[in-house]
Amino acid sequence: MSLKDIQKQVDDWTSQFEPQYWQPHEILGRLIEETGELAREINHIYGPKPKKTTEPAKELSDEISDILFTLVCLANSQGVDLEESFQNMMQKYSRRDSDRFEKE
Repeated sequence: MSLKDIQKQVDDWTSQFEPQYWQPHEILGRLIEETGELAREINHIYGPKPKKTTEPAKELSDEISDILFTLVCLANSQGVDLEESFQNMMQKYSRRDSDRFEKE
């Protein structure tokens, strides 16, 4: 599935609501919340803080997908084409960091 497909799927789903997208600062708040949930899961899996026995199990993939959905909502609400933006970012990193890290 392409980023365009993902953006369209999210846009189609959110089109049933009013407003279709929250204000950017509200979406950012949601993104921060979702990022905190991912951080908590990573800490439970790889860090020194185990889950409480009363806490439900969560999948990292679910938390990452929540972040992706929220970012797509932000992009859609602002008219950002994520495929174009991603390609531009990859070109920037390819030029800037081509000799920055050790290669295999």
